[in-house]
Amino acid sequence: MRTLLLHGAGDVRLTDAPEPVPGPSEVLVRVTAVGLCGSDLHWYRDGAIGGLEMHAPFVLGHEMGGVITSGPRSGQRVAIDPADPCERCPACVSGFTNLCQSTRFCGAPGVDGALVERMAWPSRLLVPVPDAMTDDEVPLLESLGIAIHAMGLGHISAGCRVAVVGAGPIGLLILAMLRARGVGRIVVSEPLAHRRAAAHAMGADVVVAPDPDGLARVLADEATDVVFEAVGEPAAIASACAAARPGGRVVLVGIPSEDTYVLPAGDARRKGLTFPVARRMQAHHLTAAISLVEAGVVDLGSLVTASYPLAESGAAFDALVRRDGLKVVVRPNA
Repeated sequence: MRTLLLHGAGDVRLTDAPEPVPGPSEVLVRVTAVGLCGSDLHWYRDGAIGGLEMHAPFVLGHEMGGVITSGPRSGQRVAIDPADPCERCPACVSGFTNLCQSTRFCGAPGVDGALVERMAWPSRLLVPVPDAMTDDEVPLLESLGIAIHAMGLGHISAGCRVAVVGAGPIGLLILAMLRARGVGRIVVSEPLAHRRAAAHAMGADVVVAPDPDGLARVLADEATDVVFEAVGEPAAIASACAAARPGGRVVLVGIPSEDTYVLPAGDARRKGLTFPVARRMQAHHLTAAISLVEAGVVDLGSLVTASYPLAESGAAFDALVRRDGLKVVVRPNA
């Protein structure tokens, strides 16, 4: 079976691996599509993320869909929840499975991900998808789940004035959710022209490129209630804080390369800002994401701008580093 191993920063190698053997409560899944995301970018570019470092080769990929090939559900197309929480700790029992400290997370050191032809994964974490959804769209359900989670942290209500810093796939999906929720004016900040164009197409009222004054200049006469920061870089966080009104919320969705958030203390303190931090998604958000796509609220297909077979994964990661297009997808069984 072909698999793609990350050996270190910038070093992915296609190799042969033994066929996976499903454990108790697991089934075999033929992987159809894997989306590459910001955390994969950190691992590939830096060999580390958020204070974690790799110490042995492992398989990336946690945005994934496939077809079950064993057990009574054989033949069923599914979205694959990458997080396998313990379901016993206080966080899990309270419903915050995304905060479980014992989670096995697919595509992180110690738990191989989906850039393989076949994988074994718990059946309870495989959610059926509608026939109308294409294979390339299925991996983006996990990204949409994160956007749903972030929306909850933002305490969004109709008529809110909102800004989104960063128009990558997560930022664009937050934008789509905001538009569907009927909020007031939505302003998006994004340095890349093609992503600014995508934000316009998805319903942003104002789209700007970052400048030394950040969003504050554009929003000088506006009361921005909530800002979603979807980049993870200090300049983006500073821009988000400058844009927020006194008493506002800045939802930190982006993942910083280092194990540190750099906050501008002046804006944060003088404005009394609140900083909820988004971590992954909760278990029920994957089902909610499927419902939103089925209802036509969110179009995932427009975000997929490139797809590659497993043998060309190096080119896929290079495109991810360059931030070409929007979402890069790898098809392990193409």
